[in-house]
Amino acid sequence: MAWTTTYDLDAFQAVAGAYLRARPVRNTLLLSVVSSLEAAGSGRYGDQPPVFGWWRAPSGAVDGGFVCTPPRPPLLSAMPAEAADALARTLAGADRPRIGGVNGARPVAEAFADAWERHTGETRGAGDVQRLYRLDTLTPSGPARGRARTATTADRDLLLSWYGAFGRDTGALPEAEVARTVDDRLSHHGATLWEVDGKPVATAAVSRAVAATVRVSLVYTPPELRGRGYAGAVTAAVSRAARTAGAERVLLFADLANPTSNALYQRIGYRPVEDHLKLTFTP
Repeated sequence: MAWTTTYDLDAFQAVAGAYLRARPVRNTLLLSVVSSLEAAGSGRYGDQPPVFGWWRAPSGAVDGGFVCTPPRPPLLSAMPAEAADALARTLAGADRPRIGGVNGARPVAEAFADAWERHTGETRGAGDVQRLYRLDTLTPSGPARGRARTATTADRDLLLSWYGAFGRDTGALPEAEVARTVDDRLSHHGATLWEVDGKPVATAAVSRAVAATVRVSLVYTPPELRGRGYAGAVTAAVSRAARTAGAERVLLFADLANPTSNALYQRIGYRPVEDHLKLTFTP
């Protein structure tokens, strides 16, 4: 019962990939990060090499995993409390770069944070709670004018501007990752624009499909165009397109502190699955 860590994505996929894909809803973040790394290479999220790891239960079966793309905190799968404790001890080792936080389903993130505090003496911040939703029956978003179209490389400058604004508004997309994120979405036709009279007024994106599962993200409307139903329209459009393309599970996260977005997603058919917690640590 110990953690194995590696910088080798192929090795991680060979050992832990089946475990993650067998639980595609709860492991959506890990799966989409791994998928992006496979497509774009190890520099997809920054200059430092990604770190991967898996935990084996007493039976020898994989029963937990993590992916860390510095400087972002490690993403944790579901795992036993003893695995979370052992991972905190492992990542706190003196020969490893310090991590600044953790991200995972609330019980796992809290178990890891408890162990991190014990092993390092650091303290956790208040945390950011994101609610994971899964699409049930898609409901029309309302009478918003316009139509959806897939973004192309001709829209790159617009997406750079909008993704940058999204990152500043939410804190969910660092400025250093904006261009890489735009290019990643365009590379698999994963960005959609909502247009009115030929003018883009909102956008939403979707991840690559992994285990027949996709996740909607990067839903953005410029401030001067909000309140007209465009966010709901573009979210419904990408959700419908994902299902038409064969996705069996369509997911998204919403900031629990934003009642407007949570209400919107539930109106168009998304239902809560679980809460995820992103914590920062202070020395």
